[in-house]
Amino acid sequence: MRRTASPFSLVLLGLGTFLLVLAPLLAWYVHPRAAVNPIDIDTTAVYTGRGSVFDLDRIETVPDQNITVTQRVRGNVEESERSGNAVWDVTTSVDTDTSLPAADPHDALDFTPHRWVLDRRTTEPVHCCEETPHIEGEAYLKFPFDVQKRSYQWWDNTLGDTVVLRHRGTEKVQGHTGYRFTGSVPPTKTGTRLVPGSIVGQPDRPQVLAEEWYANHGVELIVDQRTGRVLYARTGPRRTLRAPGGTKDAAVLLDTEKVAFTTRTQREAVRQAKRDSDQLRLLGETLPIGAAAAGTVLAVIGAVLVVRGRRAEESPDTSGMPRPTLTK
Repeated sequence: MRRTASPFSLVLLGLGTFLLVLAPLLAWYVHPRAAVNPIDIDTTAVYTGRGSVFDLDRIETVPDQNITVTQRVRGNVEESERSGNAVWDVTTSVDTDTSLPAADPHDALDFTPHRWVLDRRTTEPVHCCEETPHIEGEAYLKFPFDVQKRSYQWWDNTLGDTVVLRHRGTEKVQGHTGYRFTGSVPPTKTGTRLVPGSIVGQPDRPQVLAEEWYANHGVELIVDQRTGRVLYARTGPRRTLRAPGGTKDAAVLLDTEKVAFTTRTQREAVRQAKRDSDQLRLLGETLPIGAAAAGTVLAVIGAVLVVRGRRAEESPDTSGMPRPTLTK
């Protein structure tokens, strides 16, 4: 008996089997572990628009001013590695032309530092690591991976609560298609502030614990479906003061119908979304499908060659047997 199953056929069969095993591992094991929020993030988003602001020098609201909102997000790597979560330190400043450029962000019209701690895979808020404020909801600076066509609870840091953002179809940002979400905030009391009584219509009182109210004309976010990255953001905050127990706004601190991502911020967000989305697509779709297809072909070819070899081994070799002689 001679062996006819070649090593080549066994190699093809083994390689095909390996690729068939690799395909689901890439899709179900490697891909989910690649879809994680970074701990070393360092990004800056700039919003611009026009509106009314309260001038502290003139003690009055000044209309039709250029408004710039700058939001910087930096990952705290040490805290992230210690906790196993993504710890992001966020600063948000609101400026007019008179405070830009600012040598110190604390010179801005409004400056707010805070910390967001989130689960690296689900993007859900995690309450640890000196997080402040107590952030809730499903989305804030970004959405979860694999965004769905449904409403999301979005955290509004000025409101100090979540806002429902409803899915409104798709829209392109710098040529890249994302899911569009919109919502708004009705006038809501958010706190109190000690101010001169004259600001809220009570000049006979030197100081008043005025009520702070907040509303939002409209929030619009366009989000990359695969990564959850915000490609475009528009917001219309209105912040006012009311006399204690008052029913009407007495002073406007900030009011703008629209401040939105600058073109430069949009382009950078789209660039990062495309890069991360392509990587996730490669691990979650392209490589698994390619591995499964190639593995199937190689395994079938290898199996066919092995079977043929075995059949050849089982077939008797009669070439060397003596032939019977014919006798009369």
